[in-house]
Amino acid sequence: MTKPIDEEEEVLTFFPDPRQAGKRLDAFLAESCPSFTRSFLQKLIKEGKAAAGNQRAKASYKVREGEEICLRVPPPREAEILPEDIPLDILYEDEDLIFVNKPKGMVVHPAPGHASGTLVNALLYHCRGSLSGINGVLRPGIVHRIDQDTTGSLVACKNDRAHLLVAEQLKEHTITRRYRAIVHGRLETDGTVNAPIGRHPVRRKEMAAGVPGGKPAVTHYRVLKVFRDYTYVECQLETGRTHQIRVHMKSLGHPLLGDRLYGPAKCPIPGLEGQTLHAMTLGLIHPSLGTYLEVCAPLPEYFEALLKGLPS
Repeated sequence: MTKPIDEEEEVLTFFPDPRQAGKRLDAFLAESCPSFTRSFLQKLIKEGKAAAGNQRAKASYKVREGEEICLRVPPPREAEILPEDIPLDILYEDEDLIFVNKPKGMVVHPAPGHASGTLVNALLYHCRGSLSGINGVLRPGIVHRIDQDTTGSLVACKNDRAHLLVAEQLKEHTITRRYRAIVHGRLETDGTVNAPIGRHPVRRKEMAAGVPGGKPAVTHYRVLKVFRDYTYVECQLETGRTHQIRVHMKSLGHPLLGDRLYGPAKCPIPGLEGQTLHAMTLGLIHPSLGTYLEVCAPLPEYFEALLKGLPS
């Protein structure tokens, strides 16, 4: 039997459909609760807060079609991270949402080796505590993230209602996400990469396309300009897997310029740090207004300079 329910806990109930039957409990909950991190869900499962048919279930439990899956989520604790007066490039802000243009080198939320100076530290200061608490102590307001060296548009939520509604759009793949990138080699035509992404079987820091058990991933790309040795492209995501654009472009034989993880170990452009990837456009249905809202982050100066300096 499950442990007694704490009155302050929120109980979430799910019923697996035929497509989800047979999935591991942790994988099912990760799919059903996109606003929670996998590590947070696994912690709840270990604490006995997940049940299948009123019986405590382990992470490896295979869910069955139509059975009741319950997850007890404790109330968010007071954030253990400090607000920091870090300047933010705000693209749009209201009572529900804040869109920011994240600079290169900034980590989105605290992690080992990055306890301060993150976007979350800056948001806590700017929003004065008005951030959703759904995603746990270290990620208040954060619904999605972009890599440390990726620049551009990112949205954070100021209350739990907005968080849930935006997270649902992420789950349904209805949010518009268009990126700009410079890739190695000459791409002559537009195209689509439809290849599942999962953890690399050997290099555990990397993700890889086409690995067994990978999650479905789709990236559409459009050629904007062809240079002598590189191509400037726009990539639009249907899904949002870890390192998706970086992995998919590598799978085509065209890794991102500056990407030392998936491309050449030595960057051919002196002084360039990290991949040339910019989250330009982000669009979603506003959680309160019900209308479509789209923001656009201008290309950073370093990116503009690269485009002007690359030989045709």
